Amino acid sequence: MNNIDKQYKELLSTILEHGVDKSDRTGTGTKSIFGYTIRHNMKEGFPLLTTKKMAVKTMMTELKWFLKGDTNIKYLVDNNCHIWDGDAYKKYCDDSQYPYPVITQPEFIHKIKTDEDFAKTWGELGPVYGAQWRGWFQEGEQVFEGDTLQVYNEKSVDQIKNLLEQLKKNPDSRRLMVSAWNVGELDLMTLPPCHYGFQMYTRLLTDKERYEYWFKNNYETGMERYFDPKNLPDFDDTRHEPTPKRAISLMWNQRSVDTFLGLPFNISSYATLLTLIAKEVHMIPDQLIGNLGDVHLYQNHLNQAKEQIKRDGYDLPHINFQNVNLLGGEFKYELINYNYKPTIKAPLSN
Repeated sequence: MNNIDKQYKELLSTILEHGVDKSDRTGTGTKSIFGYTIRHNMKEGFPLLTTKKMAVKTMMTELKWFLKGDTNIKYLVDNNCHIWDGDAYKKYCDDSQYPYPVITQPEFIHKIKTDEDFAKTWGELGPVYGAQWRGWFQEGEQVFEGDTLQVYNEKSVDQIKNLLEQLKKNPDSRRLMVSAWNVGELDLMTLPPCHYGFQMYTRLLTDKERYEYWFKNNYETGMERYFDPKNLPDFDDTRHEPTPKRAISLMWNQRSVDTFLGLPFNISSYATLLTLIAKEVHMIPDQLIGNLGDVHLYQNHLNQAKEQIKRDGYDLPHINFQNVNLLGGEFKYELINYNYKPTIKAPLSN
C-alpha cells in the first residue's frame, strides 16, 4: 500500500482507539486527539487517497479561489464547488436582518449563481484565506488631526508574491512563510482559518539527484541507475530544460482537522501548492509535512472511517501541470493513473 493511504489509515485507527469524546461548535460532537504529523516524499507520487474516490476538481477549484485572493463563494458556485455553501448560508440566516431562513439553502445557492447583486452581498465570507494570502491588510501611518484619527498610506501585503520573490532571491531564508491567522480580523471572518499557515524550505540537490532528474526528463526511465559521479552530463545543456539546482519542501500547520472529509483535501491541496510553487521558482518538490492540532472524527463519520480502514489502496497517481499562472490563480492539470476505491459518503458539519 502507498505511504499516504497507510499513514491516513493509521491516523483513523489512532483516533478511533485513543480519541476522547468532545463537544464542538457544530453540535455534532467529535472523537479527538491532539497533535499528529503527516510526512510525504513527493518523489513517491502525488498524495491523493486511493482508498476512496477524491473530488479532485473541487479541491483544485478551492485552491484557485485562494490564490486569486477571492473571498466570495460565487466563483466556487459557478465552478460547481460547494464546500463553502453551508458557511455562507449560515451567515445569511444568522444576520440580524434575517432572524430565520427566508429561503432554503438550495434556493440561496441558486440566487448566488443567478443574481449578481445578491451574490455580492451574501456570497461574501469576510477576509478568509484568499484575503490573507494575497491582501493582508497593513495599516499605514496613523495621525490624529484634531479629535479624528486619520490613516495614511494604507496598503496590503501580497504574501504569495513576496514568498515567490524571496524564494528566488534568498532561498535559504528561514522566513519563507505565509499566514492566514490575522488576529485583528478573525471576528470579521465567517470561519477562522483551520489551516492557518505554511512554511517553505529549500536545499541544494546532490549531483546524483540532479542526474536522476535529468535522465527522467530527457531519457527513458531506468537509465538513472547508471549514475557515474565522474562523468556527469551537462545539466544546463541548452538543448534541454536546465536541470533544477534545488529541492523545495512545504510544511503546513492546522489547528482544527476534520479527518474524514477535510484532511484528504488539505493534503492534496498543499501538495498542489508545493508543486505549483516549485514550478514557478524552478525547483523540485521534495517533502510535504502537515502539523495537525485538534485532529478529530465527527461522531457521524465513525462508521465511514471504519469502512475505509478495511480497504487496501493502489499506487499513487502522478500529476502534470500546464499553463500555470500562480498569481492569477489559474492552471490546468493532468492526473495520471489515478485508481481508487468507491466514494464513502459522509455529511458535512458546518
